[in-house]
Amino acid sequence: MPLCHTFIDLKKAFDIVETKAVIEAVGNQGVPTQYIRMLRELDDTFTTRISPFHKRVIINVKRGVRQGDTISPILFSSVLENIMRHLEWEDSGVKVDGRYLPHLLFAEDIVLIRPNIEQAERMLAEFDSACGRIGLRVNLTKTMFMKKGLVPDAMIRCVNMYLPVRHSAFKLYNNEERIMAGGINQSVPISIYS
Repeated sequence: MPLCHTFIDLKKAFDIVETKAVIEAVGNQGVPTQYIRMLRELDDTFTTRISPFHKRVIINVKRGVRQGDTISPILFSSVLENIMRHLEWEDSGVKVDGRYLPHLLFAEDIVLIRPNIEQAERMLAEFDSACGRIGLRVNLTKTMFMKKGLVPDAMIRCVNMYLPVRHSAFKLYNNEERIMAGGINQSVPISIYS
């Protein structure tokens, strides 16, 4: 089965996501209002201190989620899930056990899954546009594209830039395919071992 995976890197994801987007996302996903109110209160009092030239300065932080806080990956994942729901990709992606799987995500780690390059390009452009509406930006220099199977050789294009393409490496064990970690650069031929 041909597969195209787009591994997305977001620029300073935790630092720049808009607070309004976080509150909206948890609200859309059924979080009780008392918890949303607590999150708002925490956000209103979120400050950081810096000491330039031995003078203490307190700064009110108006965007981002707290790095290192145990709830931050969950809050950020809810923002990304909110984006995915608005993109209406339920009937696209790769079919797994009768259901479509268009993406995998946790915190700022995102993989978009498509059967061909054209759909992968379109999906990446849609995702980038949706992220831009809430202050997030796809880091195209770190975003990677990987193909597996009978996907024709081509470069993936997004916002006037071509992404690096990697082939997945795999071996056959007892007639079962297993994808190995990492990949092989496009200039190196794929080898199948039996």
